[in-house]
Amino acid sequence: MNMIPMIDTVGTGRNIVFLRKRAGLTVADLQDIFGFATPQAIYKWQRGTALPAIDNLVVLADVFGVTMDDIIVVTRPDEVRKTA
Repeated sequence: MNMIPMIDTVGTGRNIVFLRKRAGLTVADLQDIFGFATPQAIYKWQRGTALPAIDNLVVLADVFGVTMDDIIVVTRPDEVRKTA
């Protein structure tokens, strides 16, 4: 059986929202930090419909004062089956 860990994109998005708010930042603040023309990428990260690229994760971790592991939520297929 294949037990490869997977990134929980929705859980990761929730973490980004939580950490952003804890840092006292708005989506517009993050948009400025990244130099994005629009906030769409940040909203996609927060909804879990897209993940930040690794270089953006490094920046997020630095801005939030956490590690990348604190941002990313990893699940294993056997954990999903146990809770389903």
